[in-house]
Amino acid sequence: MAEPLRAFRVRGLGGPQKFGVAAGSLRGLLRKGCRLLQLPLPGSRLCLYEDGTELTESYFRTLPPQTELVLLGPGETWHGCECAGAGRWDSAWDRSLRRPRFALIAGASDIERFLAAFCTQREAVVEAARKLLTDERAPRRQRLLADLIHNLSENILAEDKEDDEKWFEGLESRFKNKSSYMRYSCESRIRSYMKEVSSFISNVHPTARDAYKRIIDLMAEKLKSVKYNGCYFDRREEEEAARLCTTEGWFSCQGPFDRDDCPCKHSINPYSNRENRILFSTWNLDHIIEKKRAVVPELAEAVKTQDGREVNWEYFYQLLFTVDNLKLVHIACHKKTNHNLSCDKTKIYRRKHNHRIS
Repeated sequence: MAEPLRAFRVRGLGGPQKFGVAAGSLRGLLRKGCRLLQLPLPGSRLCLYEDGTELTESYFRTLPPQTELVLLGPGETWHGCECAGAGRWDSAWDRSLRRPRFALIAGASDIERFLAAFCTQREAVVEAARKLLTDERAPRRQRLLADLIHNLSENILAEDKEDDEKWFEGLESRFKNKSSYMRYSCESRIRSYMKEVSSFISNVHPTARDAYKRIIDLMAEKLKSVKYNGCYFDRREEEEAARLCTTEGWFSCQGPFDRDDCPCKHSINPYSNRENRILFSTWNLDHIIEKKRAVVPELAEAVKTQDGREVNWEYFYQLLFTVDNLKLVHIACHKKTNHNLSCDKTKIYRRKHNHRIS
């Protein structure tokens, strides 16, 4: 049974003039278009005017009437028009979300164009996505649209409370800008590590507790001098090496303790919105050489058996509180298994000298 005829608007690559062509199949439309535009049938093909997607017979059957198409002759290419507003984005995104072949036909250049449009026409994209979400019922597409709206509605560059009040919902009123809270957040993590080290003193041999306490005091003094390394989460920190984020506030997962990078390329910007700020609290500052299993017990053993030697407390300080031994990791990359790593025995002690905090 022949497919019913549907009308399409067809143009050639060389000019703006459009022609109405009716056909019931892709092959029929291609044949009529080639005859109309005087192009050879072999090697010619049809694609969407909007984004350059090349038509197949199955995809052709999903197109609504009056879809605008470009007929390409042998060797010609078309990468799509510049989207001028929300109306075009609405139809373009509707097609992208609903056609099953989109993931297969979209190449790197297609993705680059979409990303460029997101940056230059953010408001139009958000408006179009919201319109689609209103009537969408498929959970997967709802999530895709909701995530798109959420990410494009971020107010990343806003720093002060009056410029992004939603970001500060649920926080103490004393925080007036995002960076001050993020710095506090990092300081709190480091302080919690210090509390764990201090509380371990009950496990230290009684004869070594005074020495252990002196080292704790030295570490505490050092931490105060560097403001508990709050700079790690502060995007305004001028020294790039002293922070774990970009100047916009993007953090990248550094991967599990036994890998050099993150296999999943996790990233997050807690400065962007309240939800990401909360989600960032689930990311871990993970000790490569484990704090509880290795570093703190080794420190306790070192003060017990120092036998006239001086414990190199600064080495333990680096392992406990600095990025020398800390990795920022997404919760999925945080392996809670035994790392089976130990302290460097050659760095546990050092020659005696006066203590100076630098």
